[in-house]
Amino acid sequence: MDNIIDRIKELKKEKDAVILAHYYVDGEVKELADYIGDSYYLSEVAVTVPQKTIILCGVKFMGESAKILNSGKKVIMANAASDCPMAHMADVDKIEEIRKQYKDIAVVCYINSTAEIKEHADVCVTSSNALKIVKALPQKNIYFIPDENLGRYIKSLVPEKNFILGDGFCHVHTSIKREDIEKARQIHPNAKVLAHPECTMDVLEIADYIGSTSGIIDYASKNESEEFIICTEMGILYELKKNNPNKKFYSVGHRQFCPNMKLIKVEDVLNALENSDNEIILDDALILKCNDALAKMLVLAK
Repeated sequence: MDNIIDRIKELKKEKDAVILAHYYVDGEVKELADYIGDSYYLSEVAVTVPQKTIILCGVKFMGESAKILNSGKKVIMANAASDCPMAHMADVDKIEEIRKQYKDIAVVCYINSTAEIKEHADVCVTSSNALKIVKALPQKNIYFIPDENLGRYIKSLVPEKNFILGDGFCHVHTSIKREDIEKARQIHPNAKVLAHPECTMDVLEIADYIGSTSGIIDYASKNESEEFIICTEMGILYELKKNNPNKKFYSVGHRQFCPNMKLIKVEDVLNALENSDNEIILDDALILKCNDALAKMLVLAK
């Protein structure tokens, strides 16, 4: 393993490459990364890094977003098979149908979506900035796609606007059940429940804190409590334990793992650097259209 890591470090310098990793990938991959974060943070970093090549340790929509924001750079997926099912849970025809039904409509697209869907959106959002962006939009009608759970949560916080929700979902977060959280609370009565807004509303109703992956990490680090029940993908434990070695973190159940994120291995990073396999290639016209929605997100989120 040491030889592989040394080779990766050499190739990074040789090919002017930077490694970006999502919180949900395996710890050994995160240890190689130059930047670790959630989808919003990685989008910001992709714009600012000086390197000409980006190795993306995450799912495909993240690589597409990095390419859209950096059309002149080479963006390579560490593992081409790592994809997000939710990213495909929206339909272009449905978007156009909604546009015809509502004159005053903003199509708000969760960043967890394909480039094709982003092409037809007015603005992209992440779980960390969706509330701020939706509030800032002048339109009263919001078509929120693809994640129904995040959309419903934002809707509950912005009652003055009319929401039309997509029917997409994250299989990891929807597998987290309220009854399992209540059982965990009985075992750990002093623990605070921290939940991602991709969870269902009945879960969010009993959470002590609701926020993005980075928000959960920040809350757990600053809060005086010493025990936390974590309602998101358990790859977050790496950062939580690293930042808070004296605190305890508990899962809700055995299904809190994204199999697509876990496909990415150290050997994949090496292969991506050596062979430039799995490069994200997008049509220039598509990049131009998608860039409007992503760039608008970065502006409104500041």
